[in-house]
Amino acid sequence: MMPFNLSALVQQVSVLALPAVFAITFHEAAHGFVAYRCGDDTAWRMGRVTFNPLRHIDPVGTILMPLLLFLVSNGQFLFGYAKPVPVSYDRLRRPRRDMVWVALAGPATNVVLALLSALLIYLVPFVPKVVQLWLSMNLAYSILINVILAVFNMIPLPPLDGGRVAVGLLPDALALPLVRLERYGLLILLGLLFIIPMIGVRMGLDLNIVAHVIDKPVDWILSAIQWATGVNL
Repeated sequence: MMPFNLSALVQQVSVLALPAVFAITFHEAAHGFVAYRCGDDTAWRMGRVTFNPLRHIDPVGTILMPLLLFLVSNGQFLFGYAKPVPVSYDRLRRPRRDMVWVALAGPATNVVLALLSALLIYLVPFVPKVVQLWLSMNLAYSILINVILAVFNMIPLPPLDGGRVAVGLLPDALALPLVRLERYGLLILLGLLFIIPMIGVRMGLDLNIVAHVIDKPVDWILSAIQWATGVNL
């Protein structure tokens, strides 16, 4: 067993925490803002259309679960979630169409954040040398976290954003069964993320389905960002 290195772990947390918090905060605020623009002011009235991370943080999903998983995996695995932004379907002007835009707003914002983070790397040489490495690592993780968050959320499984997009775009014959699946969506997701991969490990098989699904899209977006900004990722 590898010795526990508290100093290295703290250093890694220090370059992961800020990018993760910004990614989650902007993602959720984007949902609320687009819902507001589409006629639903529920999130606006509840103070969720804000860049204040405290309004979006879930004590268990944003802090406790990621920290425990990070410690248990010795920094190799990170997963969490924020408080979902409330959206009243019936208050949207054109509910089915508008829900697609609301759902897309979060992942799209994450891609924009990843692109901005790549561009900000060009400013690293102009900050004091003592923080250059720390800042460059924050920006590098910001790119990766935002891209993974965007792609992961576009998996077509409710309650993920991709599931809501699919419900809005598919014909009723396919959309309605997907809507009914939402009550089990979180359990299915946890099974795909944890239970099935663990079974695969015991069987000597790679059953990390989610990783296989998102790997290629993540690579494509990272390559596109590298091409657009000229930054070597």
